[in-house]
Amino acid sequence: MNILVTGGAGYIGGHTVVELLAAGHRVVVLDDLSNSSPAALTAIGAIAGAPIPFVEGDIADRDLLDEVFQREGFEAVIHLAASKAAGESVAQPLRYYQNNVGGTTCLLACMASHGVKTIVFSSSAAVYGEPATMPIGEDCPTAPVSPYGRTKLFVEELLRDIHAADGAWRIEILRYFNAVGAHPSGLLGEDPSGEPGNLMPYIGQVAVGRRDSLAVFDNDYPTPDGTCIRDYVHVVDLARGHVKALEMLRDRPRLAIHNLGSGHGSSVMEVIRAFEAASGKPLPHRIAARRRGDMAICYADPSLAREQLDWTPQYDLGRICEDLWRWQRNHPHGFRD
Repeated sequence: MNILVTGGAGYIGGHTVVELLAAGHRVVVLDDLSNSSPAALTAIGAIAGAPIPFVEGDIADRDLLDEVFQREGFEAVIHLAASKAAGESVAQPLRYYQNNVGGTTCLLACMASHGVKTIVFSSSAAVYGEPATMPIGEDCPTAPVSPYGRTKLFVEELLRDIHAADGAWRIEILRYFNAVGAHPSGLLGEDPSGEPGNLMPYIGQVAVGRRDSLAVFDNDYPTPDGTCIRDYVHVVDLARGHVKALEMLRDRPRLAIHNLGSGHGSSVMEVIRAFEAASGKPLPHRIAARRRGDMAICYADPSLAREQLDWTPQYDLGRICEDLWRWQRNHPHGFRD
């Protein structure tokens, strides 16, 4: 298929482009580079063995979208372009609604006008909020607690309404849990701007000497070691989920929702120990005050993706840490190295 990948220079987007190309698809990347680097496209090209067609621009730029759709003749869109930090969304809700909801509305309108009715949408486990039971299945009630999570849910509702109005649409909504790790080549990985907001990239920066120590936010949760438990899924496994979703959408028009997660949780201390084993380096850490809104335990029930998409994660926590460490030691300062 001929596919537009929005946000394709980003962390998940870049790995998704690699897997799409490996599966034989043709890909064009659209990215405004606000949270990514042209160096990621160079790395993707090195892995794929060919340059990646790239358009720099915003999904809210309708004139640009029309030009690109007219020129390229896309058959499908994988939509990963979004502002994505839950904490930041609390301080900047207007920006998040404008980018995530307004931009997606513009993209969908363009798709409709060009007769492109196949889309894989990057949603998030943030739509579930703070569920009362674990594991989290797709039928779990949605109650996001941040503007970021609400923007993802609003786009899901928009997609439901589009499909209800026109049953010819083929729509896959993928609710990600914690994407981590890096490409096994060591050429492509996560390069957050500023201070990392997530555990794994922060650990990598401590191990490589960019940061002095890691803050563990409380060790008095009702878990075996007192630290929070989360569902970590290798970014390559996650990327392959998009390929599987496209294959499913080829069968017939439909709207489907699937969790992409490992199906089990790892505590903060388990992650620290696994990374120490993979890197051979001690990770200085300290116990800090609990953050507001942090759940004790959160992990997916990915059985529906296994049954319907034939998708099962292949890489465990040890492999995640090995690949992340390979990327981090080869790129201590990210793509600036």
